[in-house]
Amino acid sequence: MTFQQTANVFNCRRNADSSNDSAWRPALVIAGWLVLCFSTQVTLADSKQRQIELDNKIMPLLKRHCLDCHSGAEPDAGLTLDHFETPLSFLKGRFIWEKAVQKMRIMEMPPPDVSELSDAEREELMGWILQTIEEYECGLEPNPGRVTLRRLNATEYSNTIRDLFGLKSFKPASNFPGDDVGYGFDNIGDVLTLPPLLMEKYFLEAERISKALIQTPPPTEMFEQGYPGGQLQVDASSSRSERELTLASQGTAKIREQVPWAGIYEIAVTAGGDQAGDEPCLMGIEIDGKLVRRIPVPNDRGEPQTYTLRTRLRAGSREIGISFLNDFYRAGNGGQEKLDRNLVVHHLAIAGKKPGGAKLDPSQLSEYHRRILFTTPKNTADRERATRAVVTKWINRAYRRVVEPAEVDRLVDFAMELQDDGDSFEESIQVVLQVILVSPNFLFRVEPPSEALGFTKFRDLDEFELATRLSYFLWSSMPDDELFSLAWKKQLRQGDTLRQQVARMVKDPRAQDFIKNFAGQWLTLRKLRDFQPDRSQFPQWNERIKRLAEYETLRFFSEVMRRDMSVLRLLDADFTYLNQELAEFYGIPNVQGASFRPVSLKGTPRAGLLTQASVLAVTSNPTRTSPVKRGKWILENLLATPPPPAPPGVPELQEKKGELTGTLRERLEQHRADPACANCHKLMDPLGFALENFDAIGQYRTRDGTLAIDASGELPGGIRVRGAAELQQLLIRRHKEQFVECLTEKMLTYALGRGLEYYDKCALDKIIQALEDDDYRFSTLLVGIVTSDPFQKKGEREWEQ
Repeated sequence: MTFQQTANVFNCRRNADSSNDSAWRPALVIAGWLVLCFSTQVTLADSKQRQIELDNKIMPLLKRHCLDCHSGAEPDAGLTLDHFETPLSFLKGRFIWEKAVQKMRIMEMPPPDVSELSDAEREELMGWILQTIEEYECGLEPNPGRVTLRRLNATEYSNTIRDLFGLKSFKPASNFPGDDVGYGFDNIGDVLTLPPLLMEKYFLEAERISKALIQTPPPTEMFEQGYPGGQLQVDASSSRSERELTLASQGTAKIREQVPWAGIYEIAVTAGGDQAGDEPCLMGIEIDGKLVRRIPVPNDRGEPQTYTLRTRLRAGSREIGISFLNDFYRAGNGGQEKLDRNLVVHHLAIAGKKPGGAKLDPSQLSEYHRRILFTTPKNTADRERATRAVVTKWINRAYRRVVEPAEVDRLVDFAMELQDDGDSFEESIQVVLQVILVSPNFLFRVEPPSEALGFTKFRDLDEFELATRLSYFLWSSMPDDELFSLAWKKQLRQGDTLRQQVARMVKDPRAQDFIKNFAGQWLTLRKLRDFQPDRSQFPQWNERIKRLAEYETLRFFSEVMRRDMSVLRLLDADFTYLNQELAEFYGIPNVQGASFRPVSLKGTPRAGLLTQASVLAVTSNPTRTSPVKRGKWILENLLATPPPPAPPGVPELQEKKGELTGTLRERLEQHRADPACANCHKLMDPLGFALENFDAIGQYRTRDGTLAIDASGELPGGIRVRGAAELQQLLIRRHKEQFVECLTEKMLTYALGRGLEYYDKCALDKIIQALEDDDYRFSTLLVGIVTSDPFQKKGEREWEQ
């Protein structure tokens, strides 16, 4: 019996007799420790035997055949193996050793020309490694892993705004900085940082969104006040004229203004600078002594520019400050040029509109306005009721959970303060929406820690967290009403509900974002945007063909998924989706019209992903094909066995001018003659050469100039492959399991937003076994992921190893 099972027994007994709760607690603790101790003894006994085998048999083999190259400060391929000294360290490095076993199996490692590893020794080494790294006990308490708090990436942010408010034509996040990529995807928590520039963009976008959604009464008065720079008071070294003020050292120029009413004001500063050093002048804007914005001022004093800040000011006496934040000075000694950075303030202006007291014309209200403000105050006494109703609805939806009453109270109180200061009901809700949209509860997918039960180090996600993981996995967006309803009723995990929801969601148009974001990054289709082949050699390629080729692959992936085909069809399907223009580009007749439709590939040299123009183009050079890139792409993206980077100092093929001659194949063979290149190229090149009948833009050919195409190659172990069709059959016949594992690893990584660890093996194996049992159906892969422990649970604290 596991500890969890024991705890369940005692918890049931305790619940049945809650009056004697204190008597059962010591028994529960003792029972838990007994189970944990028993489990530990079994593990330690196994580990002791493994350690003996490692010390006496395995480590001598590694020292003789592996560690000469893979140890020290500069190991081959950057891979060190000399720090694996215990069975547990092999288990933790499972992904490294799995790749090592794959390379040993195909006789690539150790290199036969430098190693005398016998067949018996090879089998012993592979057997021990596999037994050790597969020894993780899946039947005991699972380890679902820990996911770093995940910020919404740009796509998720944009989609969430769209689905939260129904803003279909609005384009949020269009000017956000690009998201970093980890493990091949841009939704990985560890790399989704929040730099200051992005935070500023969030504030600006929240204001823009709230104004697009909610209309406000027209202003009744305008307030405008301006001051030449020379009129500002300053607390730092400065010089002034009637029209400008020069801040020669760090400090603040100030003016005190009587703000007539509370509301949004625009502060406009016209400034320039004496530029010096390695960065431009940095100006700060302060309100009542508090720095609210930092603004780079790269223009010179003779070319002043106006910088604006929109901010809320309370009525009354307010101090507006302009600060010089990065003074720099270097005396001109020893022949050096004198350098002196100064901030020059030419003008300060403050302007605002008094909130209107007029009523909005109901006939002029937008659909968005009516949706957000679904109720309005009937009179002054009704303001809090209407405010609370609106805030409660939108904060719950925006935060994707049931919000605590205290959270609602804070925003309602804030809105009421704004209304008491003179803002209209509409203006106060505008501001509250801005607060919601810059809250971490909206910008991040928050899964807060909770008190762990007993000795467990994980917890089940609550229904709202599970609904959120599910929707961002398959839609890159927030849950819809149906998912929220199921979460509210706690029905998401009941019976076959998750399977039914997956089936519904993949048929929804929003699943197109999963296709673009997962398949587009897994298959590296985003690189297609930067692919520019030589126009003189490939005049048939243009921006339209590029877009059509990408759409073909995404549509093909979509149909395999939505029609619940075997995932193996991605490799060998005898059909694709084309329109007339792309069919003519491929040389396939009898396809009419601009719409894409299913097209049979029987009788053509094409089948599956590998012969689609998008994949062939992103694995080519601008002037020619690249068997190396194509072979490397197959190893990385279909077989999860990426080759190591090229050794330092080894130039690429095209850089060896004057050294290599002959056909591309002959030049690659000369390149491969370099011992530093041989081991990797003997695996990559034959895979890439099998696709050599397809040129750099994916068109079929039988000749390269005047030379006949030779699409044959020999893989390690004497396996020969000729042409794309034999390559596809080789992948299906001999590497099916590798492909399925690779796809599962990639998709689970994308779904979890983190890289996989050794303890994820249990979940991976379970998903892969379910796929094998169900003819590799796509739905089984998706359901296996969303029902897996890593997806359904959350690690609460670090695990002791």
